[in-house]
Amino acid sequence: MARLFVEGWAPDYGAPFEPVEELAPAEGSVDVTVERSDWGPLDGTDDGATRIAFVDGVRRVDARLTVDDPTVGPVPGICGTFAVGAACWDREARETTIDAARVERLAVISGRREEQLPPVALDPPYRTEAIADPDPDALVRHVHTRMRRAEGECATAMARGGWFVVADGPLNDLSPQQTIGYVKSHRVTYLPALQGETVTVLGTGQRTPLFTIAAYERYSWYVRLARPPGGHSWSGVVRCEASGALPRAEVLAMADRSAAVLPLVASQEHLDPRAPQNLVPIGALERSLRHLMGDRGLVYRAVRAAVMEEEMVP
Repeated sequence: MARLFVEGWAPDYGAPFEPVEELAPAEGSVDVTVERSDWGPLDGTDDGATRIAFVDGVRRVDARLTVDDPTVGPVPGICGTFAVGAACWDREARETTIDAARVERLAVISGRREEQLPPVALDPPYRTEAIADPDPDALVRHVHTRMRRAEGECATAMARGGWFVVADGPLNDLSPQQTIGYVKSHRVTYLPALQGETVTVLGTGQRTPLFTIAAYERYSWYVRLARPPGGHSWSGVVRCEASGALPRAEVLAMADRSAAVLPLVASQEHLDPRAPQNLVPIGALERSLRHLMGDRGLVYRAVRAAVMEEEMVP
């Protein structure tokens, strides 16, 4: 009989499991035999990787804009800021530092307009971009897309620098490198029912065998970070992925490493509202990046002052 559970995540962050049927892969497109045909939990293996970089980004809407066009009516826009960077964990030195931090500001206006946001006294300054989609939600998606692209660039640079990279979210760059995507919320149950049962019985520090989804050109596997008190069978589970262009042996090593190492940095409920999935280095990185973006109130006032000053110019 099915049971009811209260999720451990704070409600403001949504839920770690939000099924969306239209995103489910087509029947027959999932290959669960790429590692082994007999499925069951596999123990992680810590191979001693000493340099691990956790890459993530944060974004926010600084202000809402309106272009007052007497012919077509009000045209929406936004000012948005995002920041990306890496929390670099040197296991030999027993320290974590924030590196490769980058902040960008965008003024996005719908309708392919030619208006430009006037100069705002901020560093870095805003860059104005126009999009065709008139949907106000598309403005936020545009900023999010720019942030995800910057995250991918950061992850690629760190991997080329010799770091094993854990990139928060699905992979953007599928070139063959030492990077795994770390997906902490589940919108699709990719596996057939028989293999899906393996996820529910994973112990802490265990993973499923690898599987692939034909259309996505990447390997995937599930890892159990922890079994939170009062949790259900999918609590504390994350999905990891790696480029399908990598040799399978290399992906297997990364999968084993992820199952052994990621639980070591899983967050605790009393410290993080998205525990255990929001890893401790990622939480620290997010706090640092939000600080770099500047105070929301000060940024808003700077934007408003710049626009009002331009209106006052005869």
